[in-house]
Amino acid sequence: MDAGSKKLNVVFSTDCIKYPLTGIGRYAFELAKQLRERDELSLTFLHGTSVRDSLAVASESAQSVQSFKRRLQKSKAVSEIYRLTYPVMKTFALRGFKNHIFHSPNYYLPPRVKHCVATFHDLSVFHWPQFHPAGRVHLMQKELRNTTLRAAMLITDSHYTKKELMEFFGIADERIAVAPLACNESFHPRSETDVQSVLKKYNLRWRNFFLYTGTIEPRKNILTLLQAYDRLAAHEKSAFPLVISGYRGWENEQLFKLFDKGEREGWLKYLGFVPGQDLPLLFSAATSFVFPSIYEGFGLPVLEAMASGTPVICSNATSLPEVAGNAALMHEPEDIDALTTYIQMMMDNAHEKQRMIDTGLLRAREFSWSLCADKTIEAYQQVAKYI
Repeated sequence: MDAGSKKLNVVFSTDCIKYPLTGIGRYAFELAKQLRERDELSLTFLHGTSVRDSLAVASESAQSVQSFKRRLQKSKAVSEIYRLTYPVMKTFALRGFKNHIFHSPNYYLPPRVKHCVATFHDLSVFHWPQFHPAGRVHLMQKELRNTTLRAAMLITDSHYTKKELMEFFGIADERIAVAPLACNESFHPRSETDVQSVLKKYNLRWRNFFLYTGTIEPRKNILTLLQAYDRLAAHEKSAFPLVISGYRGWENEQLFKLFDKGEREGWLKYLGFVPGQDLPLLFSAATSFVFPSIYEGFGLPVLEAMASGTPVICSNATSLPEVAGNAALMHEPEDIDALTTYIQMMMDNAHEKQRMIDTGLLRAREFSWSLCADKTIEAYQQVAKYI
């Protein structure tokens, strides 16, 4: 930064940094940590309706607060009052920060706040409304349309989502910056000795299981994964069980029938939500990571697997080719035969596995939170021209 340059004053929203850290929460937390270290920024944080100097940390102790909020939101009257008043309270909280840039890392912007930046992670609520709870779709669409009108600049995780924003809303190229995500340093290759405790905890064997991690919801295409796995020979499934980690976001009768079948027959282990400290160890201990998602704004688990030295099988849908490059075995999302073939290949072909591990590690090094912060600051600088 030039000696005479002014610092950029930024208020960064931290509402999505809550336990457990999901994809957007992880993005906001890692990006905020990077931005906090940059000399060219003066950074404060909007948490709820209060502006503070310290960055919120997601902890298990906050879970009781979250569950209380969820109980309140189940009341229609309370939920409606909250929906109408909360954005206005945020606007009020920001009234003394008129010469600051306000960045929401999770789509939503409060009304009548100038110099705003918002991160759009995907457009699934418009393109795949059936993948969202029906009651929320209309409201989410309305809020996201508002955001495109309120924001001075938009940030996306991928060029794919940028293209979607330009085509769907007619937004000019120069109003959208791309800041690719990264994974944190806990995702790296490990030895069998390093992961013994986690293997023992979940009753797994080193490099003898396939891993899927993510919320159990329709767009993740887990039904296709289970159907592909079910086609394997009994001895293959027994030797290499499928391990699934993630919240049950949606109830799907056909899906959970296959869950039950797999668990009964011993080829599927559903772990539910896995603590953050266990996940990187599971990634590095797996034979391969499988991610047949239909729609992703980025696809962070693919990057986490590559950084862990684990081969990736994933769909060729939406932004995933941007992340995986030539390091993954890619298939059409609904192609059960190809997915089954690739799973067998990762059981049998040691040479191909090693090639994918080496290529994946090189690919993962192209992404960093430092680069994400650089691209984000470039977006802030565009907005600062008008302050």
